[in-house]
Amino acid sequence: MAEKQIIPAVVGLSGGFVIAGGVIALMVGLGIITRFVGITHTAKHVKKYETAILAGAIFGNLLTVHQIRIPLGIFGLVLMGVMFGIFVGGWILALAEIVNIFPIFARRIGITKGYSLIVIAIAVGKTAGSLYHFYRRWGM
Repeated sequence: MAEKQIIPAVVGLSGGFVIAGGVIALMVGLGIITRFVGITHTAKHVKKYETAILAGAIFGNLLTVHQIRIPLGIFGLVLMGVMFGIFVGGWILALAEIVNIFPIFARRIGITKGYSLIVIAIAVGKTAGSLYHFYRRWGM
């Protein structure tokens, strides 16, 4: 029985490591890590950032492949939701910054003031939509 699971386990973990490596390479290529370090003025902790990202990739890969359940309770669920939101928000903002979508959009529609309010409104709308989505339990 165990022999039949060895090859799929090795293939699954190998594929997961390749994908995680690609995601980490994309994060480095987009400059997400350096941007976070620059914004927070924590350049002396870059090794900790790198270690946390690598550990997260490995841990997430193992959790996905083995479908391990971690009973964290409602507090853990809220904390993980906030952390995932920050992660996805960082990706979205990094991608938007790379392609300069906000300045181009603002220039095209003639916005000269209130630019930061528009970005905040987009973030609030995204958050409200996500909360409504989870409240309605869509996709579960």
